[in-house]
Amino acid sequence: MSSIPNLGPAADREFARAGITDAGDLRRMEADPADLAVIRANAQAHFIGYYALVMGLQGRPKHCSPEEKAALRPRFDAPKAQAHSDTGIQLILNEIGTGARR
Repeated sequence: MSSIPNLGPAADREFARAGITDAGDLRRMEADPADLAVIRANAQAHFIGYYALVMGLQGRPKHCSPEEKAALRPRFDAPKAQAHSDTGIQLILNEIGTGARR
């Protein structure tokens, strides 16, 4: 993953725990699905790491404006909420095809 700017060994370990071991795969996945995969793998997601990934996938340094950070925050929070709702019995119900929680 070292070919993606802003990502280092710690990020590589988090992505590997989520089954993402190739920079090309990470680029094709994009930031939001990759972040969700990390969260679902019980890895700790961090906002700084998230926006560093977003910026890195754009070929930019990890530092972004306060406005960009504010726009990225809901995108970072959404997968966490989704991952936490996909736990326990809901995962089993989804797996057997009962559909979304009503």
